[in-house]
Amino acid sequence: MEKHRITVVQGDITKQHVDAIVNAANNTLLGGGGVDGAIHRAAGPGLLVECKAIGGCKTGEAVITRGYRLPATWVIHTVGPVWRGGAFDEAELLAGCYRNSLRLAAEHGIRTIAFPSISTGAYGYPVDQASRIAVETVAEFLRNDSSGLEVRFVCFNERTYTACQSALNDCFIKA
Repeated sequence: MEKHRITVVQGDITKQHVDAIVNAANNTLLGGGGVDGAIHRAAGPGLLVECKAIGGCKTGEAVITRGYRLPATWVIHTVGPVWRGGAFDEAELLAGCYRNSLRLAAEHGIRTIAFPSISTGAYGYPVDQASRIAVETVAEFLRNDSSGLEVRFVCFNERTYTACQSALNDCFIKA
């Protein structure tokens, strides 16, 4: 797997020109704060209507909707775990968010996808640990993927960008 298939940028996920963006949603899929609220606002009311029809999503799982007014054609919604100290399968649930989002991307012929830093805002997941899980899970998926899928991690702030870039560098040093 080539390192160039994964990039890290600092910016606004709602402005990314990719096939799909990933929404760090809550279980209801009905919008909320942080990236979830920003995506719902940018996409417009059609997204909420489609999310209501889906009826929710379990932690670690993912569902897909249209992108509506976003530059991205698709929104993949995934529900990250709330950090409770690390003894409640948080790492596996977080990895599931990335694996299940990538699986949906593959099923829908998506070639470019942008991820936010899942669970590191209001859900309190430590940024360094979450970044390592994100990068390692994506790298593992891409090692077995022949579609040429490109993954972009879109970090809202400098701290998250630095943690994600460090995790990416460490992942390829180990490889």
